Amino acid sequence: KAEDEAAWIEGLIAETGWPHGLVAYADMTVDDVRPALDRLSRFPHLRGIRQQFHWHENPTYRFAPHADLCRDPVVHKNVAKLAEYGLVFDLQVFDDQMAGACELAGACPNVTFVLQHAGMLEDLSDDGRARWRNAMAQLAKRPNVVSKLSGFGTFHHRLDPDLIGWLTTETVAMFGADRCLWGSNFPIEKLWTDYAALIEAHRAAAGGLSAAEQDAIFNNTAARVYRLT
Repeated sequence: KAEDEAAWIEGLIAETGWPHGLVAYADMTVDDVRPALDRLSRFPHLRGIRQQFHWHENPTYRFAPHADLCRDPVVHKNVAKLAEYGLVFDLQVFDDQMAGACELAGACPNVTFVLQHAGMLEDLSDDGRARWRNAMAQLAKRPNVVSKLSGFGTFHHRLDPDLIGWLTTETVAMFGADRCLWGSNFPIEKLWTDYAALIEAHRAAAGGLSAAEQDAIFNNTAARVYRLT
């Protein structure tokens, strides 16, 4: 299935010129991920691998068999192999999994990790924000981790400019603009907003940053990390 999806994306690129890169699925829990990576490597626009590691006590938010995939030695071994292929790993975890994510990033220093949705803040209480901030601060210490500014409506099902502004400010303060990149999370976000409104909200959230910082978030970081031309 992952190969079929990648082939479909390559067909779109050939037809339209878009997108400029693709991230495919591979299972990092198998004994050896290299055969899967070898098969995917035939796609010239392959730039990374994504497997959803996020686990939550609420089954609705649970996409992994348990909370500690990031600490699995087999996962460490397989993710480290991505460096041989020049691929990044799109990392998707909740804040209470970020200690394990720090271990994974430390075990794979030659792999760049792209944290999905800035760590997926779902608890907007003061305590929830504090837990998220503390976990993010530790993950930001890993120089091979960058954060995607995306999916901020995932758990709240609305376009919330105030939340987007707060998450953008906090994440950029911890990671720096050159380790942050914007993502639309479309078509998921289309359930509660439109593309123009989403871009406007994120542009406004970054409006207080320098022109160079905004260029990093909206273009340069993604171009560098995913080798986009």
